[in-house]
Amino acid sequence: MDTSATLYDWAGGALAVRDSCEVVEIELLAADSFLVAEGRVLALGLHRERFAETVREQGFREGAQLAAFWDAGVALLPGDGRWFPRFELVRARDALRLRFRLRTAPPLGSDLVVATAASDPRRVPHLKGPDIDRLNVLRQRAQQVGAQEAVLLDDGRVSDGTTTALLWWRGDTLCAPPFELARVDSVAARTVRGIAAALGVPVEEEAVRPSELDGVALWAVNALHGIRDVTVWVDGPALGHDPARTAAWRSRFGALARPIR
Repeated sequence: MDTSATLYDWAGGALAVRDSCEVVEIELLAADSFLVAEGRVLALGLHRERFAETVREQGFREGAQLAAFWDAGVALLPGDGRWFPRFELVRARDALRLRFRLRTAPPLGSDLVVATAASDPRRVPHLKGPDIDRLNVLRQRAQQVGAQEAVLLDDGRVSDGTTTALLWWRGDTLCAPPFELARVDSVAARTVRGIAAALGVPVEEEAVRPSELDGVALWAVNALHGIRDVTVWVDGPALGHDPARTAAWRSRFGALARPIR
């Protein structure tokens, strides 16, 4: 991801810019990112909740420190421009540390080309962060065949993307992979499902193989780009498209962003 970034360490109850000369072997245990555009962000509370749940599962139990760390990171977010900050829990020198990465946002897109991943190297597929490096390798392999994103399968069934959640339409019904499949609890997907509930649109869970998505309109959703239309699945199903619906839902999704403070 081509972004400029400033890395902050949490120490002594405050965030401090990390000494770039310090070399420490780290293991990423949790990470949560979201788009900040002109001082507005979507579903900040859900991101905070997911990050807190992940770091607790990874062994960080200091709730007061975590709350203060999150608030300090949010306080650093600029009120103009586009940013893609990342809150992190890492293991460094056998200790758990909180870090904050203030990054400029990369260019945003409205469509996407995908390819099926040949394997699934994830070790903790339900957590956001620990498998980022492994997923980046899959994305790079997908790029070699002309795609931008790899689709992960769980026993042959569509479960997740390397950086996105996948949703699709059966007529006027919005569909999603079942929760029991190996995938992250996507804040963006939860937001889209919330829009569906507000509009009275039925939502169903569906365990499908890629070939069973032939002809359907497929969306890739995440906190950075929002809703993107999957235009092509390399060596996969021939997808359908509904540009008017996609544009309308992208607008609804974006309208949910709220001021940071």
